[in-house]
Amino acid sequence: MKRSRKTPEWAVQSVFVGPAVLAFVLIVLVPFVMSIYYSFTEWNGVSSDIKWIGIANYKTILTEDTAFLHSFGFTARFTVASVVLTNVLGFLLALLLTQALKTRNVLRTIFFMPNVIGGLLLGFIWQFIFVKGFATIGEMTGIGFFKLPWLGDATTGFWGFIIVSVWQGAGYLMIIYIAALSNVPKDVIEAARIDGASRLQMLRQITIPLIMPAVTVCLFLAISWAFKMFDLNMSLTKGGPFGSTESIAMNIYQDAFRNNRLGLGSAKAVIFFIAVAIVTIVQVSLTKKREVEA
Repeated sequence: MKRSRKTPEWAVQSVFVGPAVLAFVLIVLVPFVMSIYYSFTEWNGVSSDIKWIGIANYKTILTEDTAFLHSFGFTARFTVASVVLTNVLGFLLALLLTQALKTRNVLRTIFFMPNVIGGLLLGFIWQFIFVKGFATIGEMTGIGFFKLPWLGDATTGFWGFIIVSVWQGAGYLMIIYIAALSNVPKDVIEAARIDGASRLQMLRQITIPLIMPAVTVCLFLAISWAFKMFDLNMSLTKGGPFGSTESIAMNIYQDAFRNNRLGLGSAKAVIFFIAVAIVTIVQVSLTKKREVEA
């Protein structure tokens, strides 16, 4: 009898993992390495003439490019406000919709629906609301809130982005928080209630520490969404007025593809990547330390 030959372990793994690894290398890793190389060059993205200039792009960005520094500041402020408000609202909605409400499934669907709408389409819808809808309501009611130049001023434009971002993302984070709250052991809650703990004490001392893994995930997602915000920026204000609401992603896009300075845009993208990586690593490490087990 012939002995059956076993397929080597590496061959089996290559069949299942190989296509995903190949796609990751071609779509993510290779463009990332190429962008690092282009960041040290002067190139318009079209011609074959690629001139090596070393760290000149980085010097220009950090010392002369005030538009990039302003967009970095705008993105940082937007990220802080958006992350805090989106997570707070998502958590409060999750607390509400884990109660014994008859309409909680319907409400969960309603609050999650904004996340299904694409960013550009969502931006154009809210642009119509800010420009036409709010103006009409302001004329009919005389309420000053609706008469504000929502997309025509730097301050109101900033809060316009916050409103749309929170409205879109809170429902998604709500689902994650609902899953975490549903897995909090009921016996621990019941024991605390018997010991006389108030609802606020149970929330602070039991519920929040036990759902910290969900908090870690939600903060990471919210930070990455806020830093990468481009589609809302493009559809709502295009960075205006006068670049006052321009995000980093929009600034990189303008330099790389509108101004045909792909080398400079690549250098900005590398700086952007390093900044986001540092922020997310610090966030994950801090929240991981606060995770506990029941």
